[in-house]
Amino acid sequence: MNMDNLDNSDFLSGFIAIVGPPNAGKSTLLNRLLGSKVAIVSPKPQTTRNRILGILNGDGFQMAFMDTPGIHKTSTPLHKSMVSSAEEVFHEVDIIMLVIEMHRHDDPEIRLILKNIDKTGKPCVLIINKTDQLPKDAILPIIDKYSGKHSFNSIIPISALKGDGTDLVVSDLKSMLMPGPAFFPEDMLSDQSEAFLVSEIIREKIYFHTRKELPYSSAVTVDNIEEVPEKNLVSINARIHVESESQKAIMIGHKGKMIKAIGRSSRLELEKLFGTRVFLGLIAKVEKNWSKDTRALRRLGY
Repeated sequence: MNMDNLDNSDFLSGFIAIVGPPNAGKSTLLNRLLGSKVAIVSPKPQTTRNRILGILNGDGFQMAFMDTPGIHKTSTPLHKSMVSSAEEVFHEVDIIMLVIEMHRHDDPEIRLILKNIDKTGKPCVLIINKTDQLPKDAILPIIDKYSGKHSFNSIIPISALKGDGTDLVVSDLKSMLMPGPAFFPEDMLSDQSEAFLVSEIIREKIYFHTRKELPYSSAVTVDNIEEVPEKNLVSINARIHVESESQKAIMIGHKGKMIKAIGRSSRLELEKLFGTRVFLGLIAKVEKNWSKDTRALRRLGY
């Protein structure tokens, strides 16, 4: 793709929102479509807290995907911020892609999302994800059910984890794009900063290692990222924010085992991201009840 094509009426482009209830596989789908990891994934719902832009460049087209936090009824300041961020996207895109889980196709949150989609009048594709988890003959009744709920431009069953059906998603979305410019350079995969990607990778590893103990009580801020050419490495220092001393003790673990494990697995993935050796310094800090404090939420990037 050539940026000189900005005025070429044959070039197609558009912004596409990826929306859906928590844990429907939106981030897994985005990573699969891009062929690269730009969004963290976890079995825990509401892993995505910020809108993440991922850019797919193809022959004669550019798709800018906006991955969003799961939309759900909530009362906490953190989750309200996440849901508000997701709902704002409806007004900023050209196409909406609603992702639902095949085995949770009757999730009550879907009705709330469809109501918001109806208000926009924008084209919408329904993605029925996780088809690898149920027999194939269970798909048709779900398609029939949703065909009567909304006039979707198309309904596509997929497995984002295995890649089944994702090529069809790209070709279908391409047919819906309008003539327009390439909004981003060809080599740009995401609009997120290095610091954001580092903090997200560390947060993913926290989710993996702490399991159910600290579901939403941790945030990560990056203090500095510094290249050290003479040592052929990147030096990173980051802080893990928790809400109480007891959570800090869990995060550190017995004789520091937990935070060392988080640091080790984070470092291995960061070395793939930077393509060089990484030194990662991690500390845990108590930020009392940060997920319920709107000022703390702003300071921590929510």
